[in-house]
Amino acid sequence: MSNEAGIATTAAETAPAAEPSPHGLGASLPHADARAKTEGTFPYAADLWAEGLLWAAVLRSPHAHARIVSIDTTHAREMPGVRAVITHEDVPGTPRHGRGTPDRPVFASEVVRHHGEPIAAVAADHPDTARMAAAAVIVEYEVLDPVTDPEHAFEAEPLHPDGNLIRHIPLHHGDPEATGEVVVEGLYRIGRQDPAPIGAEAGLAVPRPDGGVELYLASTDPHSDRNTAAACYGLPPDRVKIVVTGVPGATADREDQGFQLPLGLLALRTGCPVKLTATREESFLGHAHRHPTLLRYRHHADAEGRLVKVEAQILLDAGAYADTSAEALAAAVSFACGPYVVPNAFIEGWAVRTNNPPSGHVRGEGAMQVCAAYEAQMDKLAKKLGLDPAEARLRNALATGDVLPIGQTVTCPAPVAELLQTVRDFPLPALPKDTPEEEWLLPGGPEGAGEPGAVRRGVGYGLGMVHMLGAEGADEVSTATVKVHDGVATVLCAAVETGQGFTTLARQIVQETLGIEEVHVAPVDTDQPPAGAGCRGRHTWVSGGAVERAAKMVRTQLLQPLAHKFGMSTELLQITDGKITSYDGVLSTTVTEALEGKELWATAQCRPHPTEPLNASGQGDAYVGLAFCAIRAVVDVDVELGSVRVVELAVAQDVGRVLNPVQLAARIEAGVTQGLGIALTENLRTPRGLIRHPDLTGYALPTALDAPDIRIVKLVEERDVVAPFGAKSVSAVPVVTAPAAIASAVRAATGRPVNRLPIRPQAAVVTDR
Repeated sequence: MSNEAGIATTAAETAPAAEPSPHGLGASLPHADARAKTEGTFPYAADLWAEGLLWAAVLRSPHAHARIVSIDTTHAREMPGVRAVITHEDVPGTPRHGRGTPDRPVFASEVVRHHGEPIAAVAADHPDTARMAAAAVIVEYEVLDPVTDPEHAFEAEPLHPDGNLIRHIPLHHGDPEATGEVVVEGLYRIGRQDPAPIGAEAGLAVPRPDGGVELYLASTDPHSDRNTAAACYGLPPDRVKIVVTGVPGATADREDQGFQLPLGLLALRTGCPVKLTATREESFLGHAHRHPTLLRYRHHADAEGRLVKVEAQILLDAGAYADTSAEALAAAVSFACGPYVVPNAFIEGWAVRTNNPPSGHVRGEGAMQVCAAYEAQMDKLAKKLGLDPAEARLRNALATGDVLPIGQTVTCPAPVAELLQTVRDFPLPALPKDTPEEEWLLPGGPEGAGEPGAVRRGVGYGLGMVHMLGAEGADEVSTATVKVHDGVATVLCAAVETGQGFTTLARQIVQETLGIEEVHVAPVDTDQPPAGAGCRGRHTWVSGGAVERAAKMVRTQLLQPLAHKFGMSTELLQITDGKITSYDGVLSTTVTEALEGKELWATAQCRPHPTEPLNASGQGDAYVGLAFCAIRAVVDVDVELGSVRVVELAVAQDVGRVLNPVQLAARIEAGVTQGLGIALTENLRTPRGLIRHPDLTGYALPTALDAPDIRIVKLVEERDVVAPFGAKSVSAVPVVTAPAAIASAVRAATGRPVNRLPIRPQAAVVTDR
């Protein structure tokens, strides 16, 4: 033992000095909080504490649709340790909230519209007391028949004062009389998926001496949440402050305000700090899910396989409230034809209210559902024409300069054909017969019940596209401040770090622009100017652009005195590796020396070019930018049992510019794995509007054992000139594309149509073997 220790010490002492860590854009800079998160010391909302803390619990409806006859809180109020019980009667006025469309009450008052809708909230001195008191609230319901089929929502009685139809988009592009020599049709259904964050929702509300309240939350859009909370509390926005805590996993805006709003009301009522930590069941009941979707398609093509016309009907089930359904429908209709050239398109889309759980923003909303359908159509077209599936896609691939069915010209890089050719030509994995028996798995896992003779291999393709930033006239703007003092830079920006890597990117931007190694990103709260929601790559583009502009302004402040002293402009000076040099070598100094005794700062905004809403015919320049992905899936299917094993997913993606290689690869791999779950396992079942098994036992997420080999075979770095760094969002498009590719591969293996996601075992069974 002592000798081993001595050897280890000697080796450490004689080891050469470590190279300085690379920094700046293009380097794989690690997350600043990576160590704290891996060691379990990073503070999340569930870890927070305050003196005199009370605990909150929310009573939720056990019914999908019911009329509330009466609410009796007497027994709950009389329980020892209970400090407050609140219902709709305790909410000032009749405020409404919701991520996109504010149409839901804080607490149901007359009607319950979905399973899990909040009815009352309790604050008590112990979490168990709070939960028992919430259960002691007596609610008399008149149970009503729920409307759970979105097709029935058109004729059903209005479920909401705003009616059942949230949005209708009829897209007309080209000649309605156009026809093709070959026609294929299909009906497709996409199930309901849950974001399933690794940490359930939690928060802390602390009353302020001025009669306001501070909320400590894992919010992804703090300023929007602050404004909504203030309206629901009957307070001016400046008396409500949101402090963003660590976000324990977010695949979109998954933090529903239904968890946040009761906290502040209880804190204001009791005058004490109040904390709420949701159970996994409450998390499933409370936040929004992916839109279940029904899609009908008809593709027309000529004899060579080139598309002539696409007709489609798309119906999104929004659940009880609108949330972001109007935006999701716009994406679904706009991208209903996929990354293909389609001269004539007639798409009709609807988003409707039902008594199902609310649907909302989940990564790739709208685009994922239509991708599964149009790629199934491309497989059908290839089969009918006797074409290779990849070739059928290549003949129709979209490129820069082509026109989308919404009438918008694709001005950003669109290397769709290059992406597809890359994954098509990538070497296929070895067949089981070429591999030692112990090195390959049967579908169903290591102990799968299948027989090798029943296993068939399939290869399939998926091409996907998503939009970046907001759309249809959304004002995307972010503000950032960069301060430099004592050789240390600090970034202040209300862009929330949800795991997408913004804090790392902000450090890299400042390091590259100013040559300063030590850069800190300040915690986020609503005292800072707004930066918007953390989704669709907007913080890389808009917030990162604001940080870059502010850093460049500080750079000018730093270089101007030196340039003036040597009689030259700042453009003739450069900062590299912490040194300032002139073009002619006359000036050479370090950034540290130039900063000595100085405190510099600057604030800047970034706002992308404007977009416009889709018009009455579904036409308009609605999107700032687009991102594309191609995936080739290889699967093994046991055609007797219907079990599927994904062997490999080869990915080629249009990324614009790689800003952090390791981080980018991790985001793509995570997106692909999420797509695997959508394709095979994730289905939140809601018979008669009731969520069945709202837990991670009943809702099957893919595990490490389910994850296939993910091969990132190419990253196309063709910069988008309108983006601050030329980079594109990378997380959503593999989520959109992977399910379609896996379904395509299962079709190739079985010859079955596979028209539903997730893929049921019976859909992969071959009976006529």
